[in-house]
Amino acid sequence: MLAEVIDLLACPQCAAPVDLEDGTVVCERGHTFDVARQGYVTLLTGAATKFEGDSAEMISCRANFLSAGHFDGIVAELSEAVGGMDDPAPRLLEIGAGTGHYLAGVLDATTSARGIGLDVSKFAARRLAKSHPRAGAVVADAWRALPVRDGALSHVLCVFAPRNAAETHRVLDPGGELIVVGPTERHLAELVGALAMVQVDDRKVERLDATTAGRFTAVDRRTVEYTMRLGHDDIVNLVGMGPSARHLTPAGLAESVARLPEPLPVTASVTISRYRRVAAGG
Repeated sequence: MLAEVIDLLACPQCAAPVDLEDGTVVCERGHTFDVARQGYVTLLTGAATKFEGDSAEMISCRANFLSAGHFDGIVAELSEAVGGMDDPAPRLLEIGAGTGHYLAGVLDATTSARGIGLDVSKFAARRLAKSHPRAGAVVADAWRALPVRDGALSHVLCVFAPRNAAETHRVLDPGGELIVVGPTERHLAELVGALAMVQVDDRKVERLDATTAGRFTAVDRRTVEYTMRLGHDDIVNLVGMGPSARHLTPAGLAESVARLPEPLPVTASVTISRYRRVAAGG
């Protein structure tokens, strides 16, 4: 619920603190933002974002796939990474939070934590708002100024999502951590060729380190890898929730999936990288 995290948020127009008054987010300078009936708030400035949020269909596929538990091993490792910090009351932001599945899993594992789920898709925000009692849902653009107060957070999570290093540095408290989950080259390898899915950049970790340099120092990196056994419906949902969905037609995808054995062993393989905030330029 937004009330759980309102003290962490900031006005996207002027960066002033905000409060929640009768279903409206209000800043001390008078800017107002209505809370949608589904429970989320849109904190975008007037200019339209150039990024396309996930469609209702993509979000539905994501919810179906994640609720089946196939990525629960990733959720467990992510929760352990957050719990490894000596913080009595973690304050989290997940960027590109989608349905809120990962954020909710971390909040379940850390009962003193609360978190903001941020996504540019209103369809994602509708599910985010209902994902956990200690989560607040916000529609915002991760590549602009985040609608979060300076130094308000202990953790920023990016799970298969973009990262804004400068803004992440600003919103974390001294010693706060950025935790990034990204695919290795082996992730979903059994499907990439068969279904013409988007391939993983083999320099992904190297580029991640480069974009965080000067603001963060790497403190831990681990690989999580295991085999999933996916039915055809699982595979359709998996492909439909990611970037490959924008390049494949539903009919073409269904035809390709129908030719695969069922169930199909598919590799889940990700790196979980922890970065600690340092003084800018330090």
